[in-house]
Amino acid sequence: MKISENGRFFTDASGNPFFWLGDTGWLLFSKLTREEAETYLEDRAGKGFDVIQVMVLHSLGAVNAYGDTALVDGDVADPLVTKGNLFSDPRQYDYWDHVDYIVDLAAKKGLYIGMVCLWGSNVKSGRVSREQARTYAAWLANRYGDRDNIIWINGGDVRGSDSTATWNIIGNTLKEHDPAHLITFHPFGRCQSSMWFHRENWLDFNMFQSGHRRYDQDDTELHYGEDNWRYAADDYSKIPVKPTLDGEPSYEGIPQGLHDPSQPYWTDRDVRRYAYWSVFAGCAGFTYGNNAVMQFYRPGDGKGAYGVKEYWDQALQAPGASQMKYLKDLMLSRPYLERVPDQSLVAGTSGQRYDYQAATSGKTYAFIYTYNGKDIRVNLGKIEGERIKAAWYDPRSGETSEIGEFANEGTRLFEAPGEPEEGNDWVLIIDSMVN
Repeated sequence: MKISENGRFFTDASGNPFFWLGDTGWLLFSKLTREEAETYLEDRAGKGFDVIQVMVLHSLGAVNAYGDTALVDGDVADPLVTKGNLFSDPRQYDYWDHVDYIVDLAAKKGLYIGMVCLWGSNVKSGRVSREQARTYAAWLANRYGDRDNIIWINGGDVRGSDSTATWNIIGNTLKEHDPAHLITFHPFGRCQSSMWFHRENWLDFNMFQSGHRRYDQDDTELHYGEDNWRYAADDYSKIPVKPTLDGEPSYEGIPQGLHDPSQPYWTDRDVRRYAYWSVFAGCAGFTYGNNAVMQFYRPGDGKGAYGVKEYWDQALQAPGASQMKYLKDLMLSRPYLERVPDQSLVAGTSGQRYDYQAATSGKTYAFIYTYNGKDIRVNLGKIEGERIKAAWYDPRSGETSEIGEFANEGTRLFEAPGEPEEGNDWVLIIDSMVN
């Protein structure tokens, strides 16, 4: 995976557009057996996902499904490695052999692994020194640098202002030992990697975590609430130009605010809103998350975290997970690398909060998203051609219904299907007519 020439997007090695459609399988390496990993990765590949975000070490005492410990005495500078990697011999098959197996299995299915080297709480707590971090990052880069399907994710739900020097050591060490693979930083909720590391040479692209809070629950200084498109716009305007994406929005099936199960739960309609808002604002992709899947909640796990209500293998079929591929399909259906955010398409104001209508365009096409099915008034003449054709795209099904053909001038009101309500979301597609 590479950065596109314009610095905004990702491409494959041949320069073809690559749309990051991620899933947070945070505890994949530690919770799942080989057979379960096969089930999970096969499902995600079939649903169009192409990146799986995984913690290499959630804690310094990390143990996998086979009882293998990752580290000697919890020291990241001393990974516990056995001779050989024969699965049938427990004396040979260790924690890192299991990581190897899953990374290679993902590659066979066309999936990248976004490897969070070390979850942020372990560094924030002071249990990892700078020298330990340097040794571990070098070891990790040397072990996995020859895999084609690796993306490095520094940090892990932590502010870059906490232990900044350590995160820079990890980033620079990864880049020194493995310059071929891209690196980003996964920040704390309602924060952006660009707040601390945008000009660092090791940071190839930005990631923000819009998080799990409602508008009225956001007590941060930015106070963007659910408007994740604002983080995207911030990063899009920064110099030097780097791709950005929402690496952790509100998860499907998790309480609003995260910690109180008595609160309403986020649903597929919310996931779609975060996805289309951020991508249309200029993001190079989007990461989906599901509460049960990210923690691979299973029978015997006790209460589970964050009010989880179903097991991971059931949650694989949550509606939002199946709907994400329609965003990817839409974005790659037109010339992708020329695309820009373009709010000038929306006549009048773009709207506030759930009324916000997000727009993006290329030379011969435009997309405008309405989350609540309110009509869209468009400034025509923004794309090429004397005439345009319009259609509605359903983010729930990927189906397109034609509206008609029109002169490419003036303003025009397009009436969305159905009655206005939250989750009656649609994308208005406008294409130049070919003579």
